[in-house]
Amino acid sequence: MCAAPAAGLRRAALGLRALPALGRAGLIAPVRPDRLARMLGALRLGTGPAALASVAAARCGGRPALVDEVGAVTYAELDRRAAAIASALDRDFGVGPGRAVALMCRNHRGFAEGTVATSRLGADLLLLNTDFPGPQLAGVLERERPAAVVLDEEFSGAFDDAGFEGPRVLAWLGGDTTEATLDRLAEEAPARAHSTRAEGRVVILTSGTTGKPRGAPRRPGAGALIGPITTLLSRVPLRSGEPMFVAPPFFHGFGFAYLALGLFLGSPVVTRRRYEAGPTLAAIDHHRVRSLVAVPVMLARIMELAPEIRRRHDASSLRAVICGAGPLTGELSNAFMDAFGDVVYNLYGSTETGFGAIAAPSDLRAAPGTVGRPPLATTVKILDDEGREAPAGQTGRIFVGGDLVFDGYSGGGSKDTVDGLMSTGDVGHLDRDGRLFIDGRDDEMIVSGGENVFPQEVEEVLASHDHVADVAVVGVADQEFGQALKAWVVRRPGSDPSVEALRAHVKTRVARYKVPREIAFVPELPRSPTGKVVRSRLE
Repeated sequence: MCAAPAAGLRRAALGLRALPALGRAGLIAPVRPDRLARMLGALRLGTGPAALASVAAARCGGRPALVDEVGAVTYAELDRRAAAIASALDRDFGVGPGRAVALMCRNHRGFAEGTVATSRLGADLLLLNTDFPGPQLAGVLERERPAAVVLDEEFSGAFDDAGFEGPRVLAWLGGDTTEATLDRLAEEAPARAHSTRAEGRVVILTSGTTGKPRGAPRRPGAGALIGPITTLLSRVPLRSGEPMFVAPPFFHGFGFAYLALGLFLGSPVVTRRRYEAGPTLAAIDHHRVRSLVAVPVMLARIMELAPEIRRRHDASSLRAVICGAGPLTGELSNAFMDAFGDVVYNLYGSTETGFGAIAAPSDLRAAPGTVGRPPLATTVKILDDEGREAPAGQTGRIFVGGDLVFDGYSGGGSKDTVDGLMSTGDVGHLDRDGRLFIDGRDDEMIVSGGENVFPQEVEEVLASHDHVADVAVVGVADQEFGQALKAWVVRRPGSDPSVEALRAHVKTRVARYKVPREIAFVPELPRSPTGKVVRSRLE
């Protein structure tokens, strides 16, 4: 059988497996004939964010789509405003298939409107990190060449520094302005029907914390998402219409995926422009949020709140806390579940390979620190230096295969591939039950006295100390051993651990050559908007 029909049959089989999960999520239910007709008509927009928003507008138009500091915008309003904005982008700036719109926005309704409007036109969507300074931004803009940018006013200076001379549309204002804004485009441009005839790509940038950010483009094909969505809806209690708080930045693949999932479910996506632990708990209480999407450091900030502050807010509505985009230690997941119930789901993936594994609360209790097992239609293998599959317990490079693996960077090049599987850039191991553990980044491994050392393992040991609030470990030059580890530690309030005590804590848990030669105490660690430690800024 040739490859194309075989792939079609495989996806058809996956589609059948998806039906029970879609039913449990409330997505298969009787619909009024007029609404069904509008939902089917929305498919002219393809399968991307525009189609998701338009289908939801037809099915549940009066339901909130996004709730930010300003209030709620309904699915009907989001669809109408995005159609008008798309008309203006087409008329004024010539945006359409083969062209791109760049977004540099924090989490708010403007991000969603810019995304859906761009998708309606079949144009590419370039998601820009809100932490990019002018020079780094200039490099991305030169490579990707967007036809227009949608940005929050606070980032105008970065575009000035980058020398960008193209059209700008402001999404979030600090005051009055004479420049083009999404509000003006939405109110002044006549909304009209759009048929993409081409699926625009979503270009997600790598973090750039260890080098220049690279664009990883994807097309939002529905077929590639059947396995991951079926797995999520089968293992995680997500239901259509139930509020979801998405805390990670929308520009990051993790945050963007759950903004899109919220549209797919027709659920209210609750968010805030900047993450703060206390206000997040208050929003969960006020909106009776059922699922929280967060990176590990966000959960850590919640656990750092005084117990009496946590008790002020009723978080009993939470049924799922979906964590990803960084290492989740066993200490943190257990502490969080002890406080809020067994609701934590740990996800693993990368910008280039997509969704690679998921751990349920039972996995995290049985094997703290695991990221679980692969979703449907995804393969995960641990390969040694010779490209052979490593046995259980042996550390090697992590390779992932599936429909979400990207086709290469927008500027050229790709990740290493072996037998159709792509490297995630991480190293890890599988336990005897097939659960995946991440041991570190393959480009962060150091050789100290002839031994391979991964800083993440030592970070997790230090983080388990009662007096450590935050920690980062990196390799530094060492005259005796070639390389050695240095740790930057943030003390917990009211504690004063000594260097000797921390080194002794590590020494009792790992081999002697993994003990940091130097430990420095700092008030806080430099982190990106997605919570990753910016190691280049550690001094």
